[in-house]
Amino acid sequence: MVVLALIALAVAAAAPAVAAALGPLSRGRLEVPEWASSVVALPALGVAALASSRTTPVTGFALGATLVLCVLAAATAGAPLVLATFKIARRQPDGSPAPDAGPLRGGRVIGILERLAVAASILATWPEGIAIVLAVKGLARYPELREPHASEQFIMGTFVSVLWAIAVCGTGRALIT
Repeated sequence: MVVLALIALAVAAAAPAVAAALGPLSRGRLEVPEWASSVVALPALGVAALASSRTTPVTGFALGATLVLCVLAAATAGAPLVLATFKIARRQPDGSPAPDAGPLRGGRVIGILERLAVAASILATWPEGIAIVLAVKGLARYPELREPHASEQFIMGTFVSVLWAIAVCGTGRALIT
């Protein structure tokens, strides 16, 4: 079961990179939608969670692999989920042009850093770190939140991002403990 959980975590972590690489590899003949990696990452995380609930605590190499895969899956697979959430919130049909970046700039990089910090906090069993991350993010973004739709984008992106990191690292904690 440990091997299955680790493979599923690896699939969740690799799904965005594979989806991004498919377009250039097919020389433009294949266009992969932004949400496609979410369709792979969510069930993979479910499989990892189920498998991790049926194991004994991991040690040695499996412990290191669990920590690395949790941090990678939290950081990489959260971005497509956030973009899919924005698309659903804007009620854009498939095939429509990609929405503009919105009022908040630098959100992808900030989201990755946010998920990395949340993942590290959870895996280090320091949940107070999540509060610090969210406080710093809120204070840093405060001047921009008065723009139209900025607060909605901020709240939705933050919730999806943090919930994904918590779900991934909760699965990792189930493997560890």
